[in-house]
Order: sequence, then C-alpha cells, then structure tokens
Amino acid sequence: MNQKILVCIAVTLLLFSCGKKEQPTESIIGPKKLKIENGILTPEVLWSFGRLGETAVSPNGNLVAYTVSWYSIEENKSNSDLYIMNSDGSNKKQLTCTRASEFNPVWINDSQIAYLSTEGETAQIWTIGVDGSNKKKISSFESDINGFQISPKGDKILFISEVKVDKNTADVYPDLPKTTGMIITDLMYRHWDTWEDGLYSHVFVADLADGLVTNVKDIMPGEPYDSPQKPFGGMEEISWTPDGKQIAYTCKKLKGKAYAFSTNSDIYLYNLENGNVKNLTEGMPGYDKCPVFSPDGSKMLWLSMERPGFEADKDRLFMLDLSTGQKTYLTPNFDYSVSNVQWIPDGKAIYMIAGVEATYQIYKMDIGTKELKPLTQGNHDYHSYTIAGNKLIGDKVSIIKPSEIYSIDPTTGKEDELSFINKDILDQLTMPTVEKRWVKSTDGKMVHNWVVLPPNFDKTKKYPTLLFCEGGPQSAVSQFWSYRWNFSIMASSGYIVVAPSRRGTLTFGQQWTDQVSKDHGGQEMKDLLSSIDEISKDPWVDKDHLGAVGASYGGETVFWLAGNHHKRFKAFIAHCGVFNSEMEYLTTEEMFFDQWENGGAPWETDNKVAMHSYAQSPHKFVKNWDTPILIVHGGKDFRIPYTQGMAAFNTAQMLGIPSKFLIFPDENHWVLKPQNGILWQREFFGWLDKWLKVK
Repeated sequence: MNQKILVCIAVTLLLFSCGKKEQPTESIIGPKKLKIENGILTPEVLWSFGRLGETAVSPNGNLVAYTVSWYSIEENKSNSDLYIMNSDGSNKKQLTCTRASEFNPVWINDSQIAYLSTEGETAQIWTIGVDGSNKKKISSFESDINGFQISPKGDKILFISEVKVDKNTADVYPDLPKTTGMIITDLMYRHWDTWEDGLYSHVFVADLADGLVTNVKDIMPGEPYDSPQKPFGGMEEISWTPDGKQIAYTCKKLKGKAYAFSTNSDIYLYNLENGNVKNLTEGMPGYDKCPVFSPDGSKMLWLSMERPGFEADKDRLFMLDLSTGQKTYLTPNFDYSVSNVQWIPDGKAIYMIAGVEATYQIYKMDIGTKELKPLTQGNHDYHSYTIAGNKLIGDKVSIIKPSEIYSIDPTTGKEDELSFINKDILDQLTMPTVEKRWVKSTDGKMVHNWVVLPPNFDKTKKYPTLLFCEGGPQSAVSQFWSYRWNFSIMASSGYIVVAPSRRGTLTFGQQWTDQVSKDHGGQEMKDLLSSIDEISKDPWVDKDHLGAVGASYGGETVFWLAGNHHKRFKAFIAHCGVFNSEMEYLTTEEMFFDQWENGGAPWETDNKVAMHSYAQSPHKFVKNWDTPILIVHGGKDFRIPYTQGMAAFNTAQMLGIPSKFLIFPDENHWVLKPQNGILWQREFFGWLDKWLKVK
C-alpha cells in the first residue's frame, strides 16, 4: 500500500449483518475497513469502493433491492451480494452472504425476490424472502442463465442462455475431440473477446408454478443468432407484453460477412400460444432495440437508429400502434439520443434518460403534446431509474463520486441519497474540484471542457496538466466515474485534467457527433489542441509539463498527436489505440465500424473520402515522433487487436523514443481484474510522474 494509507485487511467487515442461516464457513469478499490518513484517492482506495449493480423496486414501491460488488486485491476477484432497504433509505439489510455472486434481482411480489446466483456449478434462478428467509433454487437449467424476467401475471418466466447451434471442429472430426483448431470460412469468427464457438444467446420461456421453473422452451430453436445482441446487450432488449401472451426481443438475424458489415437489428414479437414470430420493425435499416409496451398493451416504444452501418447515430424514440401498425417518431425536435424509456402507469407520459451538454438527466414527455422536460439537473450522470409510487428511484455518478441510489421527486426534481454504500470512504477523502469551461475552436465553435483541479488546489502553484482524449470516437465526456480512466484519481495524483467534448462526442447534438466520421485527424484534433492551448494560459497550468492520455479512439488520438503536436506535450499514454488504420480495417471484427468511419476500404484508391481517412492514419506521422510514450494493450482485445500496440511500441523503440509497453494477455479492451487494474494505475502514474513532475 502507498502514500501513507493504512488498509486494515486483517478482518473483513460486512456493512450489514448476515442472517445466521447465511453465515459462511470461509471468508467472503466484502467491504474492508479503511483508514485514510492523508485524504488522497489512490488505486488501492479506488478498488475498495463498493460498486452498485442493479436496482429493483417492489410492486408497492416501498422496498428497493440492489446488488453491490466488492473486490479483493489479494484474491484478484470480486463478489456481489443482494441487499434491501426501504424506499426512503432506512432499514438496510444484506440478504445474501455467500462466496457466490448474486445479481439480476426481480420482484415476484412485495415479500419475495428472485435473483441469479453462481452458487453451484451454473448460474441459476433463486428466490428469497425480504427478511432473508426461505432461500431456494428454483431453476435447474443445463447451462448458465444470464438474465431473466417474470411475466406480468407471475405464471411464466423468460430467461436468456447460450445454446449450441453451429458445429465446431470436433463435430466435423469426431475422432479429434481434443483439437483446438478452428476452421473458418466466413467473417465474424470472433467478437469483442471471444472466438465463435457455435454458441448463441437465445430467449427461453418456461412455466413458473409452485415455486419452480418447468417446461422450458427455446423460442429461437436452431437459429444462429443472438438475443440480446452481443457484446453489450442486456435484458432491456427483451420485454413481455402486459397480458403475458407475447415476448418482444431484439435480434440481428444475419450471419458471417453480412453480420459483420451491418447494424440492422430488429424487434421480433413471439406469440406464446402459436409460436408465430413477427418482425415489428422490418424495413428500418439501422439498430432497432429496447421494446417497451404501454400499460394497456396497445402501443410499443423502442429506440431506432436511422442510418445503417453507423453505430453512433441518434437513438430516436419511436412508438408503434400495435392495432394499426402506424409508427410515430416522437423525438424529431429533440436533437439528442434517449435511453431507459418507461411509461408512467396511466400511459399518458413517458420517462427517459438523455445526455445533454456532458451530463445525463431524467426527462419526461407528455404523449399528447410530445413536450419534453428535464426532471433533474446538475453535474451528474443518471444511469437508470425505476418508478416507485409517486417518486423515482435512480442511480447516478459524477466525476467525484461513484454510483449511489437516489430518490427523485418528479414534480420538483429534488434528489435524496439513499444507499450511502461508500460513505465511510468518501468521508475520509478530499476530492478534486470540477469546473466547466467553454473554449473557442479554430472554426469559431465553442467546445465544452471539464477542468478537474487537484484536492486542496492552490492557485499560486503550477501543476502538470493532462489532456484527456475521449474514445469512441463517438462517446460522451460526461460526468462519468471510471475505475481506470478516473479523473478524480488523476487530479488527486497532482495533475490538472482537461477533458474536452471535441467534435464527435455525444450530448451536443447529432451534427456535432457526425463531424468526426470520415474526418479522423481533422477538426476533432483542432478542438483538442484549442482547448489545451487556451486552458494552458491559466497561471496555475505548467505549460512546460503537459501530457496527453487516452484509450481506444483516444489512444489513436494520442498516436496521431505524437506526430503532430509541435512540441506541446512532454509525455503520452495510449491505451488500446489504432496505430495503423489500414491494418485495423482488415483485422477488426465489427467491419461496419471502420467501413463507416473511414468511408471505405484502403484499396479503394479512387474513393477520395477513404483515401483522405487513411492518409490520417497515425503511423503516417511517426517520422515526427519525439516524445516519451507508454503504450498499453490487452491480448484479448479483438476490437482493436493487440498487434496495433505492438506496432506502435516497436516503432518507438526503433526510432529511439523513450517508450514502454504494458501488455495484459488476459484482458480485453478493458482492464477488469483487480491486480491488473492496480498495475495499470501504478504504471500510468509512474510514467507521468517521471516525465511531467519537476524533480
């Protein structure tokens, strides 16, 4: 442990008491009692925070069930448990206390909760009373259950699990059962961090009677498609109709090359009585997902992207009249994407979340007038919410605070914190200060910046300063809380952080977002440099000790800046970035992404748009590299293969540039394991301190 922090790890203390029936025979990963002597956020403290998972409100709105994950640095893994509290935050109790992980809580009634647990050989559905009694496993499916929903009447249940559809090599050659070879004849043979293995996520439906899940049926039999969509889709992409007779699910029913180049998912409606399936969004060529039915079952809301092949198009809110088939676009005058859509019980209005000017707020739309109004405001990001009687229960984060549960009064917008999962830690920390700055770019447009100042900021001093380069390229530089790219820990380590919402980022309208596609290395780089140049005029910024850091497209940005920064920066860090965009086009898995972003293939020499894109590939400018650079990559990153990081590091070494390569063979585009995460932070700040802090 470092920086004067004493972490008491001899005894693991649980925040809430565990019932005697749940007492384990061995230690359980849970919260640790910390004593932070200097009030500074460090990697070890960061990994000690409890991480809020899902929340679920009881039918009567009086109780809130939620999950919290805790991480053990020593064991290099995590554990999540199920908790419950009153909807005013009182009477907190821990319901499960096992070395297994509990997640996906769903209320059966006001006194009983169903959830998923890894207790046993596979993840199955369990139930428990609100007092912690009558814990029982109710499913015995052959494979892991990865999510579920109970029907409105409570007599049926749907769940998702992987099922084998395609043959593998051992099936083709049964006399070679131990072969690891893969025979590939089409594209999309790997995705995110897994190789195609013939398994697909399917939706199953079953009876829920006498406390058991029985009569299981695959509603996608033999289909070589995934629902929800991989790699990030969840139960929000599947929905019961209010009468419990039909199931709507999201699926991209394409294979191979067609799948790799398309974003055309649709919403399918499955009839439980006759097994018929109907495509509700046929003819809409972009992403269509997240069906939500009106309380009376007459209408369905869903999210739809207009342009095929563009994953960062505006998420438009549509409404389908199920009796007439009429589709209505509800948000044509609202230039922002929406998510987490819910009907209010009387069906006259809709709640949703939207990102506007680098924050995510809860909004309400009147169905009759289509008028949209924000219910919340402030420097925060709401992740989700649930209706609980006359209030909402939601979870939010900010740059200086991890996720907690809040109640929201929809008439006044008043928010009250309920969960206080990390109060003991936060009370001991001196957190940074976050300011909002607008900077004029080279074309006269104003660029939003978050400027994060170190704890106990002293305006008479000068601080080394970091330019944060966002990924995506269409992501939001919002009030997010990250366990790697955490602005608070950067500032707590003695750095000012400048985080611009450059061209291409979300929450500033679709036109702003569109301006990065097919112009990598263009206006978005001018926005970044304009921001750091302007803010470097502040007397407390040490403009002789500037660094630039970023991941994914932010890593590509850093590689590009390394050849085009004109001596501005003294250190770079690039995580999982594209170094050679021509090779990236040929080796990534979701081909639609590079096809859209670059405007075509690298061999299309008569395609001016594509040739302009590839001319801006970072590797084209390596002759100008002159600044120390740390390069980080994951061996299981199939989105941006690790050879991109290798190529950049090898180039830096051959050019004699001070450089270091941090490779995680067992990580993907993220860094998820505790000890890997702490190593990442130590190397991150070790590199910056070496080159940016005045000795």
